[in-house]
Amino acid sequence: MRTNTTKARLSEGDVVFGGIVTRYAPDMVEILGALGYDFVMIDCEHGPATLDQVEHMVRAAESFGITPLARIPDHSEHTILRFLDCGVQGIIVPHVNTGEQAAAVARAARYHPDGYRGMAGGRAHNYGIGVSRGESTAWINSQVLVIPMVEDIEAVGNLDDILQVAGADVLHVAASDLGQSLGNPGEAEVRRVMGDVIPRIRAGGKAAGVGGNNPADTAGVAEFIRQGANFVTVSAWGLLRIGAEDFLRKVKAEL
Repeated sequence: MRTNTTKARLSEGDVVFGGIVTRYAPDMVEILGALGYDFVMIDCEHGPATLDQVEHMVRAAESFGITPLARIPDHSEHTILRFLDCGVQGIIVPHVNTGEQAAAVARAARYHPDGYRGMAGGRAHNYGIGVSRGESTAWINSQVLVIPMVEDIEAVGNLDDILQVAGADVLHVAASDLGQSLGNPGEAEVRRVMGDVIPRIRAGGKAAGVGGNNPADTAGVAEFIRQGANFVTVSAWGLLRIGAEDFLRKVKAEL
């Protein structure tokens, strides 16, 4: 059974970094692993990847030692089950706005006695080879990362209730949707709200995620980390774009 190395690093107080991959790109997953990123977020809320493709990207992640996580499209128990059965080691769940929603997600992602996830014996359980069902379910319960997204003003208002949910491991604050929920007041106001929310999450005993980061704004990301963020996501395609732009600029400057 595989250890969730990202969850282990968070428990040790480390800051972890992940690349967001929005379509079927196992090689991009492997590159992120080879570069030393801690996890990959396979984005199936905004991206078109099928479950078969997710499973192949999980295999790519496993082969390069990077934790496979999936941002799923909705809260349903069926959706949570299908993605976890592919072997992802955590789910990032959009628009979780109440403690009740967070608790339902956490229970749907874990087996008895911590939840009611539907039982299966596939790849998440090593196909039942060399491990008992009781051992595998207990191990999965201990390793899975459940990551509700705080990306609506309603979630900010209900943050204390969400923080009470024992099975929610990371609360991930997403700048873009949070800004939209606030009425698109501008970057400064969104950062002000995030600067309030992130320390509250850490004070509540949870890891704090920050998403929607501009890959070029390393100073802004560093400021979020100083405020307490310890789960950081960035677009893999955004990183590619910046590298491509930098290459052209530097070569042209030499001509």
